Order: sequence, then C-alpha cells, then structure tokens
Amino acid sequence: MTAKLYANAGWGSAIVEAQLAWYGIDFELVESGDLFQDAAAREKLAAINPLAQIPTLILDTGEILTESAAITLVLADLTGSDGLVPGSDSPDRSSFLRWLVFIVANIYPTYTYADDPSRFVAQESARKPFHEAVNAYARKLYGHLEDAADGPWFLGERMSALDIYIGVMTNWRPGKAWHDANSPRLTAIAGRIAQDPAISAVLTRNFPNG
Repeated sequence: MTAKLYANAGWGSAIVEAQLAWYGIDFELVESGDLFQDAAAREKLAAINPLAQIPTLILDTGEILTESAAITLVLADLTGSDGLVPGSDSPDRSSFLRWLVFIVANIYPTYTYADDPSRFVAQESARKPFHEAVNAYARKLYGHLEDAADGPWFLGERMSALDIYIGVMTNWRPGKAWHDANSPRLTAIAGRIAQDPAISAVLTRNFPNG
C-alpha cells in the first residue's frame, strides 16, 4: 500500500502523517502551501478536494479520502491493525469513537473558525471578539478532554490515535504553556507519544521549534 498526502507543516495533516508513519505505510508528502494566503494553492487543492482542506489523502487505488477521523478509521481497516483504533470487540471501542468524534466535531472546528475570522465575520471590528470567544470555548473543551483522559494514555493502558491527535493539537492554541498549567494529563500524553520514534520524527518536522 502506498499513498499521497497533501499536507502543510504544523497543520492538521500532521495527525494523518503521524499515523502513516506509525503504520509504516509508504507515502508521498505533497506540500499544499498556505491555503489561507495562497489562492493558487487553494485552487490546486480544490481540484482534488472541493473544500481545499488538508489532510487530503489519495490511496494507490486512486480513492480520495478527506476528514481526519474518516482517514483514521480507513487506515485501521486497510492495515488490518487495531494498534491505533480499537477493534469492534474491544471494550475501548465505544469510548474511542466518542472522543474521536468529540475532538473532530467540537475542538477541531475552533481552529477552522478562529485561525482566520475574516472568512466568517464580515465586520472587521467584530473579528477580535469572535476570535477571543472561540478561543475561550476551545479552552473549555480541552477541559472536558482533560477530565476524560485516563492515563497513561487517553484510553488508559493502551495507546490509540487519540493520543496522536493530542500530541499534535497541544502544539496549537492555547499553547504548550497553557496545557502545562491547565491540562497536565494531556501534556503527559503528548510527551509520551512524542517518544515513539516514527511519531517523533513527524512532530519534529511539523513543529521544529516545539
């Protein structure tokens, strides 16, 4: 199996890049460019993914996959591995699915909206308050995630793709200093996942100053 991943360093594509590396899947990394600032980059990616969002993954069959949660589940199926996604008979399966959807449906969109408020808020004077409100909501959501983290991994004794999400997303707003002070369980998970050699290399590439 091989794949082509459209990505941009430090963006959400790092979540899928880390999974591909962990599974040992051969993949080509295609830098998309800054999709906020580069209209040509958006247009190029839109020919493959109409939303012009990353991660966008193309399998060797030609199938195009978008949405990191969907990619997470498909990769587990394609590899036949339950290493990152608990199998259907696992007692951790329902909790894994609950929190995977919680992350992608609740926390992840706060970056979509607050990274560039001008895409959603026409009135310039309202953009800063909008940005601040969304970031405050994100901190509240991270609080729920912190409360649910079992340790040493999010699901307890077993690692999963949730830990990769945490390892990547704790590099984003509100930042590592905030997480150190307010979500020590998530910080510990991020530190633990970064010790995996394959994932460590991906994190270093995406967050060289992290």
